[in-house]
Amino acid sequence: MSDASLAHSAGPNRSGRFLIYGLLALVCLYYLAPLYVMISTSLKTLDEVRSGNLLSLPQHLNFDAWTKAWSAACTGGTCGGMRGYFWNSVSFVVPAVAISTLIGALNGYVLAMWRFRGSDLLFGLLMIGCFIPFQVVLLPMARTLGTLGLANSIPGLIFVHVVYGLAFTTLFFRNYYVTIPDELVKAAKIDGAGFVRIFRSIILPLSLPIIVVTVIWQFTQVWNDFLFGVVFSAGDHQPITVALNNLVNTSTGVKEYNVDMAAAIIAALPTLFVYVVAGKYFVRGLTAGAVKG
Repeated sequence: MSDASLAHSAGPNRSGRFLIYGLLALVCLYYLAPLYVMISTSLKTLDEVRSGNLLSLPQHLNFDAWTKAWSAACTGGTCGGMRGYFWNSVSFVVPAVAISTLIGALNGYVLAMWRFRGSDLLFGLLMIGCFIPFQVVLLPMARTLGTLGLANSIPGLIFVHVVYGLAFTTLFFRNYYVTIPDELVKAAKIDGAGFVRIFRSIILPLSLPIIVVTVIWQFTQVWNDFLFGVVFSAGDHQPITVALNNLVNTSTGVKEYNVDMAAAIIAALPTLFVYVVAGKYFVRGLTAGAVKG
């Protein structure tokens, strides 16, 4: 084939590639535009926000809105800055994610490799939890927390998110563990390894991809939750999502949009950080157990 023919055949492919890249760039700009507006607005003074263009860059970098959002966001309302509520969220999100991931791994391990009579039925019943709306469990969960003495507390929020997250974490680990060859477990049993030894020495070292998936999923769900936070906590024990809602809806006479934007970014930073750092592992983990063998 001549060079002219090759150039002619490559022309349409190159044009199509440029068209696809151009469309992808437009889509990226469309989705990143709100983030740009939030960041630029949070770095402006209130006078700039009122008089300037929404898409204009700040004349000078001003971090007063960030300082106010972090330490004194709601001086005229009910919340007292995002800082305390941020650490509230950290204090229950980390243990809730760790506990639900560990129990989900044990559940998945049992349901996939230590099958017993009725295990499929139990797994099916457990999966119903994935389809139960939050609103359905509010009243029974409130009564349970009251009975246990955990109402309006950080341990109560940990308990709620662990219970609600178990169906998802069990599903993730069980579907991943069924792809691990049974011969590994059988060989370990022949060598005298028991339930705990097999789980600790064989299963857990192979579980890193699905652990990453589960941690990212649970962290995102628990950190961004608003309904459980506003129903099952009160006062100084509320999470950052509730504090953000209080801030945005607080009427102080003058609406400080730059402070609102700074507070929203502060609330979103942990999940954004998790996805930036471990996003590629999330995709790998989802596909790691897609094919058995």
